[in-house]
Amino acid sequence: MEHIPGKVKFLVCVDSSEECKVALKFACMRAKNSGGEVVLLYVIEPNDLQHFAGVEQLMKKEAIEKAEEVLSNLIASVLKGFNLKVKSVVSHGDKYSQIIDLINLDKTISILVLGEAPEGSGTNYLVNKFSGGLTKSIHIPLTIVPGNLTDKEIKKIT
Repeated sequence: MEHIPGKVKFLVCVDSSEECKVALKFACMRAKNSGGEVVLLYVIEPNDLQHFAGVEQLMKKEAIEKAEEVLSNLIASVLKGFNLKVKSVVSHGDKYSQIIDLINLDKTISILVLGEAPEGSGTNYLVNKFSGGLTKSIHIPLTIVPGNLTDKEIKKIT
């Protein structure tokens, strides 16, 4: 997807959580309303446990299949709901580091959008990590989207 100067490019780090779906909706509405673009990043994190080679290869294959399935479903919902072209990236490693690496690699990314899990459900590791050291880690604005926003609330603020 060619980037047009002045166009806002939203990066959304996604997984199968509800807060990521809400963050993606927010980014898509903002992109549609501003003529922008959306990039989905799915990070496959390394497993803490080392397994025998055969088991490890099977786990990697399953992780890649899951990433492709999640991205396929999210892209289908974006196309259906917003008619936007979406770029997707799958990377391997620590989510925080992979996000920073992609932002540093793709200088056209304008805004990082993260979904925040409602209190007591899920982890807000990325939100806490980025908001705690924002100016040290990235050179673009961070938008934190509460994972419990309704479609009506998202429309109102986009």
